[in-house]
Amino acid sequence: MWSSEQLDLDAYLARLEYTGDRAPTLATLRALQRAHVLALRWDTYDSFLYREVRIDVPSVQDKLVRRGRGGYCYEHTVLFAAALEALGFRFTAVSARVQIGADSTTPRPPTHAMLIVDLDDRRWLVDIGFGASPLEPIELVDGARSEGGPWPYLLRWQVITHGAEGWAVHQRGEGPEGWTVRQVFIENPQYPIDYTLGNHFVSTHERSPFVTRPFTQRLRTDRYDTLDALAWKTERPGQEPVTQTVLPHEVPKLLDDVFDIRMDPEESALLVARLTELDAARSPAP
Repeated sequence: MWSSEQLDLDAYLARLEYTGDRAPTLATLRALQRAHVLALRWDTYDSFLYREVRIDVPSVQDKLVRRGRGGYCYEHTVLFAAALEALGFRFTAVSARVQIGADSTTPRPPTHAMLIVDLDDRRWLVDIGFGASPLEPIELVDGARSEGGPWPYLLRWQVITHGAEGWAVHQRGEGPEGWTVRQVFIENPQYPIDYTLGNHFVSTHERSPFVTRPFTQRLRTDRYDTLDALAWKTERPGQEPVTQTVLPHEVPKLLDDVFDIRMDPEESALLVARLTELDAARSPAP
């Protein structure tokens, strides 16, 4: 179903620098998730530059594995799904509603892709496409936590939207007991065609934040960098974030040096031009 026959599994695992066991076990799943999140990047540049974002396995593999570019949740999840399918894992795809910055009374569309993996009568949430993603699977039980990375996550069964119950992924924040809801979901199975529809919305719709501005993320075990248009922020566990503004022509080098994202000269020039236009539109008139 997830086109694993089109995946070059050896090339994918080499890109992750993964040389461990390939048996479909929890240990393998843990190691693969950690390797994927740390090795592959997250960005929305193709949407911002008004390019078509394809999520078929050959296109995603070429972009993330061979060309060293980043992608967002749909790209990461279909790539990981193809790898899990090739390795013999059993799983179900789901879609989540991102809650950060949203009012639960007016929910956002379910446009975040994730997987639920079945192993030995236990189920594990695998979220490798958020950018700042958990470095390990989270067991799908109320109160389960992920402590395997620089920032913890909490999974709760609770009311999520309009009185309906479902799962909520919490991250550290300003909410009750120091947690805030990051995304919510129900266990409604999703298929490649469902992700194709969601991807079309986030990559083309005028209200999609991916279209109106570029966003980049890189998570490491000791820091988390984001580039929101021209605002570069670095966060480290236990420290205050550091934010600075960069100029449009500085972005390609920053992407290479800090985010490990490579663009060809033509793409870099287009990005600089679009960022210059965006900056001019946001700047107040003299």
